[in-house]
Amino acid sequence: MHMFTFRRIPLLLAAFFMLALGTVQALPVQAQESGLPLPRYVSLRADQVNLRTGPGVQYPVDWVYQRRSLPVEIIAEYRTWRKIRDWQSTQGWVHQSMLAGKRAVIITGKRRTMRGEPDAKAAPVAFIESGAVASLVECPTGGPWCMVESGVHKGWLRKVEFWGAYRDELLK
Repeated sequence: MHMFTFRRIPLLLAAFFMLALGTVQALPVQAQESGLPLPRYVSLRADQVNLRTGPGVQYPVDWVYQRRSLPVEIIAEYRTWRKIRDWQSTQGWVHQSMLAGKRAVIITGKRRTMRGEPDAKAAPVAFIESGAVASLVECPTGGPWCMVESGVHKGWLRKVEFWGAYRDELLK
């Protein structure tokens, strides 16, 4: 008959903890993310939004956006935090409560002509300056044209004239 000795207790405890830790590490982490596709466009919900270097209030503020409805692209998620990229490729983390699902675009390049129809020869409806933010109304065919709204004007722009929609995106 073999007697149990106290010298084996530390060895047994060490083996037990190693097994337990291995089991815990093998368990999947339950995601708290949104489940929505990445990347995706959204807009800023508030007049001031802090862009942080990491996903939490303990991370320093790297930038403060001061423009409600500015379009941004969510490129990653961690719990209630979203990593975003703006039209100038600046990246950082914001809390999900600072983002809205409402779609917007920012006009790039030079002053653009909004058209009455999705055709380069269609009559102009309005001119929109570079850097202006407009609401994205629809991109009905997934083609090169989308309808945008800025103030009282609604018209068509080509996707290459703004930032805030994917090249083949269909939005109704």
